[in-house]
Amino acid sequence: MAGYTRVNLAGDVPDVAGDNNIEGLEAHFASDALGLQKSGLSLQRLEPGSRQPWGHRHNQQEEIYVILSGSGIAKLGDEEVEVGPFDALRVEPELARNFEAGPDGLELLAFGAPREPGQNAASDSEMLPGWWGNEDA
Repeated sequence: MAGYTRVNLAGDVPDVAGDNNIEGLEAHFASDALGLQKSGLSLQRLEPGSRQPWGHRHNQQEEIYVILSGSGIAKLGDEEVEVGPFDALRVEPELARNFEAGPDGLELLAFGAPREPGQNAASDSEMLPGWWGNEDA
């Protein structure tokens, strides 16, 4: 056993958003592909002007978001924070959050930890439909 796992986030990890016909968003959740046991990782890409269609929060998992390229808005609770390349945001588990891309789109990595062994990220997440003020989302 090598003690490591290598995957290409955009090539080897399925696009869950695309697979579910969510327009304007790519979401590559890599925890399973990497065999992560205590943390989480995803690559997310938003097309220019698009936003993630719902907010979310966690019960236990703190997250760190690192903006790779583009710009946009992070909605953190009731506050909107402008973000750009190489900005890093730490978000407490219970604070509702998500992103909206600016005119150049937005590409980010999301890191989550800790996670109980065997717990998937979905079991720790609360999805918040309509959180952006669009009840159709």
